[in-house]
Amino acid sequence: MRYLLITFYRKPNGQIDEQARFVKRCRNSDLVNSNIILDYGKKTVDKCVVEGRRLDKSFNDLNLYYKKIYPKMVEILEKEGPNLLREKP
Repeated sequence: MRYLLITFYRKPNGQIDEQARFVKRCRNSDLVNSNIILDYGKKTVDKCVVEGRRLDKSFNDLNLYYKKIYPKMVEILEKEGPNLLREKP
């Protein structure tokens, strides 16, 4: 896995839910539908939009935040992400 994709959904009662996906490839539909995209191969923030506003957050800030929420998955991303980048021709 190389990417962490976060999508926010607003429920009818106003509550916001978060869906996290961990994928090897980021598709065009992911770029459109996801609110936050972290590339663990390049260690970059590809997208960070919350409630229609682009946020200026660093990769390290977001990585530390999501490491608290998804510790095991982020650990896997940190190990596998750079390796997947090297495998590309």
